[in-house]
Amino acid sequence: MAYIAERITVNPEQCGGRPCIRGMRIRVSDVLDLLASGLSYTEVLQELPDLEMADIRAVLKFVARRLDHPVLVAV
Repeated sequence: MAYIAERITVNPEQCGGRPCIRGMRIRVSDVLDLLASGLSYTEVLQELPDLEMADIRAVLKFVARRLDHPVLVAV
């Protein structure tokens, strides 16, 4: 298992190697799907009781960093 960001882990033998929260079988995408469905942070924590508020913040920070990468354009 490798930590690829604070509280975000990747294990090739768990969840198909997708990023998870602290080695649990809760994927980053699971948390994002719940938030995108309109659940509040409190509701996400109720839905996934093993999560902590810091995990949700780590998910958002991780995804923001993954999406904010430079794009090089050849001219």
